[in-house]
Amino acid sequence: MTESQVLKKISDAIARVLPDLSDQVVKSVEDTLKALGATTTDDLKYITEGDLLPVLKPIQARRLVAAWAHNGKCKTLPPHYTRSSTTTSSPSGSCTPFMPNWADSFEIPWQKLPEELVQNLERQKRPSARQRREMVRIVVSEMMKICKNPTKHNTTEIAKRMVAKYPKSLQDVIDGDVIGLGYHSLVKQLKSRVENVKRPDTPRIRKRKAASDDNDTDEIPAEQKASVQDTYGCVSWEPKHLPLSETVESQVEKKEEMRKLFKEINYNIDVVKELVKCTYFTQRKDINKGASIQKLCQEWPFLFTEVGMTAHFQELTGVNPMETFLTNVDKKGARLLNFLKCVDAQKHKQVLNALLKLQTERGRSSGCSEELVEMVLLLLAHFGEKEERLFHCIEMTSLPGEVQMENVPPTPCIIVCGSSCFAAKTFMLSIDQKVVNGCITTFTSAICLMFGSYYCFNIHYPVELRSTLEFLQRCFFSINPERGTKVECKKKLWSVNPRVLTLISDIADHEWT
Repeated sequence: MTESQVLKKISDAIARVLPDLSDQVVKSVEDTLKALGATTTDDLKYITEGDLLPVLKPIQARRLVAAWAHNGKCKTLPPHYTRSSTTTSSPSGSCTPFMPNWADSFEIPWQKLPEELVQNLERQKRPSARQRREMVRIVVSEMMKICKNPTKHNTTEIAKRMVAKYPKSLQDVIDGDVIGLGYHSLVKQLKSRVENVKRPDTPRIRKRKAASDDNDTDEIPAEQKASVQDTYGCVSWEPKHLPLSETVESQVEKKEEMRKLFKEINYNIDVVKELVKCTYFTQRKDINKGASIQKLCQEWPFLFTEVGMTAHFQELTGVNPMETFLTNVDKKGARLLNFLKCVDAQKHKQVLNALLKLQTERGRSSGCSEELVEMVLLLLAHFGEKEERLFHCIEMTSLPGEVQMENVPPTPCIIVCGSSCFAAKTFMLSIDQKVVNGCITTFTSAICLMFGSYYCFNIHYPVELRSTLEFLQRCFFSINPERGTKVECKKKLWSVNPRVLTLISDIADHEWT
């Protein structure tokens, strides 16, 4: 049997158990199995749950292992356990023990949906917000006839199948780009509806004491959780080996060469890019060991410039930050700005107030840079996040050493040399209340350097800016992890920020109408 035939059989073995996995995840599972030495389908019975956890969720891994342990055949329920028998709930009000995986065989009630909604789905049109809410009500009603207390896992499985059937109508997208896994907003709506229906029957529970907050951070240890946040969105967070052409000695030589080049006025940009790429291994070692920002500035000064950070960021995430950002601004910026000005400002007073303030500050100036400033500031207003956490204004003629840093936040901050972002001709970047780049000539560069710093230096998003930063991350920098978070928060969070999903959904609804 050829290798391609073996891979086909293994792929079929995965699809039989987990038919809704994306092609990308299936490929990751196949690569993992191949790395483990699985050369035939008979080898699958030796795979353990732990082998699959790097690429699958725990429940998915368990289902595969359980199926393969029985010669690749899924466990099926005896014929007499029909769907009607599942309506008998357990004493706790949860799902019947006879059918714990009821969501896998749940029949989505497409036939009960209003005709107008069905027509939109079949014609690949996006339902209106009203139609979507009606669909969620009908689906949840049918779900709760089978299980009075559906879990988030149940709603996720059902949302995934709904979106798979009508991706053009139900997927989370902004201008053609799928956000996260594409079904997070539908999961959120289904889960919210379930909680609303359950609310009258849910007994009131006394609030926990504040001291209990330390223990509700879920099962992941703090150190491991920090590591997950650090590696979020990265493709090469910590390379295991030096490039074949490099040695420890050559890395030191190249590092010294870069420090000398940094002192020159007219250095060769292409040479710097290549040097940053060649020494990426050593840069990551220093950063991941926890070297201070001050030390990194001394050892790797190019990391805080546009050319150096762009090269490092691309190795780290696989994304060219400046190129990707400008492409997405051209593609989506006008639509987002139009929505924030024409729709959002009418619904949210804080957006209207921000818009009026911006119009005064902007005056008669116009251009791409001014529109980008408006977009970022209106996004902050939409999410109710403070401008001061991202921007700090100083006198236009101030030098880096003259900036009073006690009022500057420790997270990456753009220091604006002027009374506003519109008036400024230059900007600075500060990290850990230290100016790391004192001469940034465009607002676009300032935004890209500020955002890139979070990834390059293992900095978590502050809670006060989490929605704005995640929106920029997913929609403008095209970093779209399926799970995890980069937010510094003790409590469990959704894989995609619900407020980000809501804005994306509102923009999509506005475009369709």
